[in-house]
Amino acid sequence: MAISEQIPKATEDLLARVRWDANGLVPAIAQQFDSGRVLMLAYMNAESLAATLATGRVTYWSRSRRQLWRKGDTSGHTQRLVDVKLDCDGDTLLLQVDQTGPACHTGAPTCFDPPPEPQAS
Repeated sequence: MAISEQIPKATEDLLARVRWDANGLVPAIAQQFDSGRVLMLAYMNAESLAATLATGRVTYWSRSRRQLWRKGDTSGHTQRLVDVKLDCDGDTLLLQVDQTGPACHTGAPTCFDPPPEPQAS
């Protein structure tokens, strides 16, 4: 079965509008849907974007591991997709998500928060 027969028309249309970079990736900004707080930046390829749209669980492409990475599979800190928007140039995605737990791998609520202050000993 052709990939076009496996994905809904809306997903196919979005995938066709994305301007993928030379590596087949696009930056994706995750934003908490109800507060507007920017949580993190990661990358998606066509497969991860299609999986995200199909399941509602945000899936990224890990550039370091060179594999799909579904947010929260190991940490439990999941992202449920609420909405996806493509910027005017077609080269950046804005994922409005419902984040469970901290978004950053450091345990911080977002990847853009300052690091915690050192504790006095």
